[in-house]
Amino acid sequence: MNPAIKTVVVKIGSNVLTREDGNPDMEQMASLVEQMVFLREKGLQVVLVSSGAVAFGRKGMHTPPKGDAVTKKQVWAATGQISLIRNYREMFMAKGHQVAQLMVTKEDFRDRRHYLNMKNCLDGLLKNDIIPVINENDAVAITELMFTDNDELAGLVAAMIDAHSLLLLTNVDGIYMGHPNDPESQLIRNVGKEMPDLRQYISSSKSSFGRGGMLTKMSMAKKSAELGIEVFIANGKKPHVLKEFWEGKLICTYFEAGKSRHNHKKWVAHSENYSKGEIVVNQGAKKALLSPHITSLLPIGVVGVSGEFLKGDVVKILDEEGNKIGLGKAEYGAKSAMEKIGQNHQRPVVHYDYLYIYEHV
Repeated sequence: MNPAIKTVVVKIGSNVLTREDGNPDMEQMASLVEQMVFLREKGLQVVLVSSGAVAFGRKGMHTPPKGDAVTKKQVWAATGQISLIRNYREMFMAKGHQVAQLMVTKEDFRDRRHYLNMKNCLDGLLKNDIIPVINENDAVAITELMFTDNDELAGLVAAMIDAHSLLLLTNVDGIYMGHPNDPESQLIRNVGKEMPDLRQYISSSKSSFGRGGMLTKMSMAKKSAELGIEVFIANGKKPHVLKEFWEGKLICTYFEAGKSRHNHKKWVAHSENYSKGEIVVNQGAKKALLSPHITSLLPIGVVGVSGEFLKGDVVKILDEEGNKIGLGKAEYGAKSAMEKIGQNHQRPVVHYDYLYIYEHV
């Protein structure tokens, strides 16, 4: 185990916490809690992102809830969350560790000030040796504001707290070159920067309890790795998965961490869905932005502005062919940006500190 690793985000999927009959797997839950305590007592900070509320809610209700599909899920999530967190609390307390619950929605990550408040809360919990247990607030989230699944939430949390490692626990060993059930399929053990696109290998099927699939895990893992966080997609059903992680013996798909980015950039990197406008740049500006040198986006390189963004909003940065170059926090609003198009000797439209450039453009 790398001694530099200090903070680990562990994401447990619904399919890890449930048995084949759909009932909660309490033995597996207890085993994972014991292993998280093991990591904690080895000196690591542990943050848990856990699915399972809907599955626990289904089990706890004797009759199906009334209403449409969305209402039913809200009812299951609201009732199941109580059981989920109660079990986590009892299991961790039995091992001498206190937990705290955080329920979040995608909106909580949109505003930089709100984002920092949440980061401060998590930092405070960890400083007080309290293990945060985080889940999406499914009971109040509406479809367009929901996370793709808790893998996306886990990636956001890992970036927020500058985690060293992110473990995405599912019911297979990782990403295979074929269907995981095919004995001829090979497990992809290591993903570096030069690895070809893995989407060709991944089925789009989803579990009966989870919203996402391996495709969202792969996408989130690649983005997190680009931001400097090492990622493991591993089988949470295996008896000693977290202990094997500590020992460096874990059979999984491992994504190598790139250069660590400043927290500002990590926030911007995960803000594409919240962008309020677009800035189109010329070839010279594109070349400068993609160079290894520290470069802000200046008005002289801008050829077009669209959207009704304000100062502080996230904007997409495109080239003249419409290809995505990156994301940035606007230093001034759309009206001012439009007035300064092509001008020299102006403040940056996007400062380097709040500029995220995609690795693959």
